[in-house]
Amino acid sequence: MRSGSISQAARTVGRTQPAVSTMISTLEDELGLTLFVREHGKLTSTPEARYFLEECEEILGRLEQTQRTLTRIRTLEAGKLKIACHPAASGFFLPTLLTDFLQGKDDLEVALIMRSSDLIEDLIASQQYDVGFAETPQPRASINQTDYDLDCVCIVPASDTLASAKVITPSDLNGKPMAVLFEDHPTAVQTEEAFRSEGCRFVKRLELRTFLPGLQFVAAGVCYMVCDMITAYSYLLQGQANPNLVIRRFLPRVSNSVSIMTPAYATRSLAADAFVTQLAGGIEDMKLRMQRVAGAAHDQWS
Repeated sequence: MRSGSISQAARTVGRTQPAVSTMISTLEDELGLTLFVREHGKLTSTPEARYFLEECEEILGRLEQTQRTLTRIRTLEAGKLKIACHPAASGFFLPTLLTDFLQGKDDLEVALIMRSSDLIEDLIASQQYDVGFAETPQPRASINQTDYDLDCVCIVPASDTLASAKVITPSDLNGKPMAVLFEDHPTAVQTEEAFRSEGCRFVKRLELRTFLPGLQFVAAGVCYMVCDMITAYSYLLQGQANPNLVIRRFLPRVSNSVSIMTPAYATRSLAADAFVTQLAGGIEDMKLRMQRVAGAAHDQWS
């Protein structure tokens, strides 16, 4: 009825003319109605056919719209993506990556929340979120995870004599005031153990929930800090690097392990799959830049 003839309809749908005639006959048999009558050698639509087409137009329009939407989802221009991120990466690191990822994807709907690492683990395991980025959990069957064991770095005031050192050790910080995370956090435990193993006195002046506020304390000369790589890198990403701070490598190695997590029992969407790739690349880029900033040789940096 749209093309005006059987032959044109056949060309439109990529079928032979007899095949289209057969399909029309089959449809008429199924409906129990005559849709076309032949008048003066031409097929003319009946009132029933015109009513039937009117009813089908909405369905056909929805089908075409759905096809267009699926095409946009395939090209990552549309869809939904839910991301959960731990505090250290939620301020600058992950939003910077996500900003780049969203370029040209105007109809891709994203939900981004900041939660503690243990809560993110549950959100991913229960399939409430598509991608989680948090401190590494214990492996579990309901989560697919890729782990990254990252070096912590030392943050010192730029005016301090330690700012000229390429590597800072516990002996350099012996008896000096330190800022660390809460006492059972792995980085706090490792930092104290590093001092203890070298016979150095560890002075905890500030206990924090995250390392981010510690940057201000170090800049003010209140303390020194061995912090996670992501916090230090986020400080650089702000583009307003405080001239009162410098980042240096710390030995013996203190590590902070983070993971990209996705639900194990759910099929990952194309958008989630692409963002996981973007996030993994961002982590590698961060490691390379921090090597340069902290003056570490590539073969010595994890």
